[in-house]
Amino acid sequence: MDQHKPATDDDKLHDDDGDEEQEVQPLRIGPFIRDHWILVSVAAVVLIAALIVGTMWWLNARHYEWTDDAFIDARQFAVSSKVPGYVSDVKVTDNQKVAAGDLLVQIDDRDYRASLNQADAQLAEAKAAVVSDDAQIAAQQAQVAAAEEQQRESEAALVFAKQENERAQKLVKTAVGTVQRAEQTKSQLLQAQATDSRAKASVEAAKRQVTALQAQKASALASVKAAEANRALAALNLSYTSIRAAQSGRVVQLSAAKGEYAQAGENLMMFVPSHIWVTANFKETQITDMRPGQPVSIEVDAYPDRKLKGHVDSLQSGSGTAFSLLPAENATGNFVKVVQRIPVKIEIDDPPTDLTLGPGMSVVPEVKVR
Repeated sequence: MDQHKPATDDDKLHDDDGDEEQEVQPLRIGPFIRDHWILVSVAAVVLIAALIVGTMWWLNARHYEWTDDAFIDARQFAVSSKVPGYVSDVKVTDNQKVAAGDLLVQIDDRDYRASLNQADAQLAEAKAAVVSDDAQIAAQQAQVAAAEEQQRESEAALVFAKQENERAQKLVKTAVGTVQRAEQTKSQLLQAQATDSRAKASVEAAKRQVTALQAQKASALASVKAAEANRALAALNLSYTSIRAAQSGRVVQLSAAKGEYAQAGENLMMFVPSHIWVTANFKETQITDMRPGQPVSIEVDAYPDRKLKGHVDSLQSGSGTAFSLLPAENATGNFVKVVQRIPVKIEIDDPPTDLTLGPGMSVVPEVKVR
């Protein structure tokens, strides 16, 4: 038989039928599990553990809200001189930590000390004028007392002169007394009346002089008050030459230099107070259950291995864009709703002293809201 006989169409059909008659063996799960039971058991345990961990994570994560749109904040301010003058000394350096009351910059105080000495002299002069007025008033009151005593003597003499004149006039009418005596007593009466008038006038003049001296004293007292005000102003300006820290914090961006002429109001440095907090801009959909006092976990980007503790202090009444220079105007025909950000102030509990924390540093706060 020829082994190289070409295959006919019948042979091809026969071969195709033979292929269709072959059975496809199905995958049997039972034998596979039985043969690989260790691998299947491990996979089942891993799957169950993943489900448990995922469920616990979801149940725990739903109690927290976090954001990476947050930073450390503080009320930093510029330190400037209130009086002009040359800088005689700079007591701090860049980034130095200072306590409240520490001397930062010293302005040359010689001019201001001289002004204070002049004010002291003017005050002493004004007080001396008051003392002099008091002495003059006392002396004048003594003169008033003497004038009043003279007035009482003149009044007594006038009474006696009147009585003598009356007796002399009666005697002259009865021809017992002489006309000379009657005229003499009448003259004495007129003299007593004049003396009494002069005594009264002297008393009145002395009293008016006391009034004038009292007015002069009032003017001197006003001068004393003016001198005291000038002295207080001079002392205040002298105190301004010593620029001290109003609170504890750090010196940054120091620009003051010894020998520099500082104008009044000129910035000499920036100052960052020790009191810092976190300003976190949460989405408005995240603050539904957020309340003051809730605990916060804070991660600082600069110190990823450290976690700080804090609490929610307050939530701003309004979104951040509402207080911007150009707030959003939604009263237009084309409006696209955007989720707004609400600034939340977070106080740091027991800020660490070994870390350098300052305004602008990025943090990630996580608030437990449930």
